[in-house]
Amino acid sequence: MRLLTTFAVFAGLGVSALAMPPVPRPAKEFDFVDAAGKHVLLSSLKGKVVIVQGLLTTCPHCQAFSQILSKMQTEYGPKGFQAMGVGMDATPDTVQRYITDYHVNFPVAYASSDTLLSFLGHSAAERLMVPQVVIIDKKGVIQAESAASGTAELQTEANIRVWIEKLLGLTAHSKAIPPAAPKQVSGN
Repeated sequence: MRLLTTFAVFAGLGVSALAMPPVPRPAKEFDFVDAAGKHVLLSSLKGKVVIVQGLLTTCPHCQAFSQILSKMQTEYGPKGFQAMGVGMDATPDTVQRYITDYHVNFPVAYASSDTLLSFLGHSAAERLMVPQVVIIDKKGVIQAESAASGTAELQTEANIRVWIEKLLGLTAHSKAIPPAAPKQVSGN
């Protein structure tokens, strides 16, 4: 019985080590470096609704999600929305090629996977699925984010639109409530 109790305690600690940080929470500072070498601090975007897309430039799901964000950038950018992409497998050349090939109209930067994982609050031990999505309000507070294992709800145009409109104050809160953000990474 004692062995079973000890195992249960360690298993519980292991699960909590993989749990996502709570949402909402203040976004950590992030220094985006784009293909031209321009630095943009995430904190400089306070006052805007920001969606950060963690991506792999070769990932078809990331490419499709970038198309959705480009559409949203065109529509909501003048109202205070800013999409940002961060390529984990990228170099300045691959970022520029990604922007050109997929007609991305928002800044895409590059960073090491460790840097992105730190920003996302995920452990290197977790299996990371892409695209990763972080939704940040005008005050710089993360309101929703993908689980390391992915969150399909945060990758659909309809749900992204609801989040953006809610955080920009374009819809009545009672009419459009975004899906709840995941609270914990699944064990699979």
